[in-house]
Amino acid sequence: MSRTVSTPVASRDIRRLFVANRGEIAVRVIRACRSLGIEAVVGVSEADTETLAARMADAVVVLGPPLAAESYLRADRIVEAALQSGCDAVHPGYGFLSERSSFVRACVEAGLVFVGPSAEAIDAMGDKITAVGLAQKAGVPRVPGSGALSDLAQAQRIGADIGYPVLIKATAGGGGRGMRIVRDPSELESLMSSAANEAQSAFGDATLYMEKFIEHARHIEIQVMADSHGNVVYLGERECSTQRRHQKLIEEAPSPAVDEAMRRAMGECAVSLTRNAAYCGAGTIEFVVDQRDNRYFFLEMNTRIQVEHPVTEMITGFDLVAEQIRVAAGLPLSFTQDDVKLQGHAIECRINAEDPERNFLPRPGLISRWDLPSGEGIRVDSHCYAGYTVPPYYDSLLGKLIVHAPTRQQAIARMRQALGGLRIEGPSTTAPFHDAVLAHDDFVGGKVTTRWVEETFLPQRKAAQKAAALAARAAQAEAGVQP
Repeated sequence: MSRTVSTPVASRDIRRLFVANRGEIAVRVIRACRSLGIEAVVGVSEADTETLAARMADAVVVLGPPLAAESYLRADRIVEAALQSGCDAVHPGYGFLSERSSFVRACVEAGLVFVGPSAEAIDAMGDKITAVGLAQKAGVPRVPGSGALSDLAQAQRIGADIGYPVLIKATAGGGGRGMRIVRDPSELESLMSSAANEAQSAFGDATLYMEKFIEHARHIEIQVMADSHGNVVYLGERECSTQRRHQKLIEEAPSPAVDEAMRRAMGECAVSLTRNAAYCGAGTIEFVVDQRDNRYFFLEMNTRIQVEHPVTEMITGFDLVAEQIRVAAGLPLSFTQDDVKLQGHAIECRINAEDPERNFLPRPGLISRWDLPSGEGIRVDSHCYAGYTVPPYYDSLLGKLIVHAPTRQQAIARMRQALGGLRIEGPSTTAPFHDAVLAHDDFVGGKVTTRWVEETFLPQRKAAQKAAALAARAAQAEAGVQP
């Protein structure tokens, strides 16, 4: 998979790295460390002492009780654990503290290398209004909208100016929290209030802003990598429109909606913004694309490695996590823009311990069987195994199934074959749901938008299941069988 040079990091002498995360990304970071000749120490909660990451690491430190607030979100304990275990650097993975500038500062003040951007860059891109301002200065188009909203009257004026529907968003938001679609001016006051309350609860900041809501939107993101020597490279795009409640379900690269000219234009925008933010490390520039005319607008920048980074690795051949570590150590990028050649097509399905038939209810518990598909172009990133008990305290992600093939049609077929070879017993999983999505004509035709799962696929699926149940009951009645 990797074309990153597998030599030990020497620039800042990173010999031992602390993995400040859990699950599949912790395993992924440990494997990158091994490729670079670096020892890995993983911090775990009391609920995660038997994960695959804990078994693989050179050393394990228990951070605290199962609840994330007492373990994975305790920056002080993580810094102390990293120092006491003799680590030179900290990798935050994604989620948890990965985009907390205060955590970056704590690491740096303790003399630890933080594998990620600077605290200043995280602050700049973490506040959506500041990020939009930087994007505009960099020449990146933004969705028509406002700055920070001061009151209802201002919101009413802006809404009337840009036209409904509009999207109310939290400036410190993410994952769909603090976000509301307002389709009529009469809804504005109540939806602003609920968005502000949710934002305050989730982020400790109730500040909101407004954007024009694009009805037929695709979610497309550009992967960037930058070093401390002024080099910035984009590595193509990822299609992330297959979502439910703003949470990504299936990702692919490249996007079926992006041609080479659009890819180059979006990539150059992403590079310009990355430079403007004085950014170093792996980052993702997210765009919303109007499917009607393929116009793209800046959405936000994620200042960390993304869950879906494997599809980019599969079509470029670069190990992005190893590259993160090298760049954090002060080394220049091991590749240039001319080295980036997109080859074939990759798809990723997030396999969660959830029951799609019960509104995606989480289903933690003991995994009694864990048989994974294998073969050409198939990759599985996971922390699970047979006999592992999925704890109820965290995200329900069991792992990521990734495939690569010469064409998109072949990648879809390979993914469906891989899903058919996945055997997980114990928790319910989303694997059958993914297979049904991949079989749908809209997905095969590359016509999925960010609201397609909720507005088209799930209603159709429910109607088909209801019709099948009625037909089964009618057949039983005709046969004289009591239901």
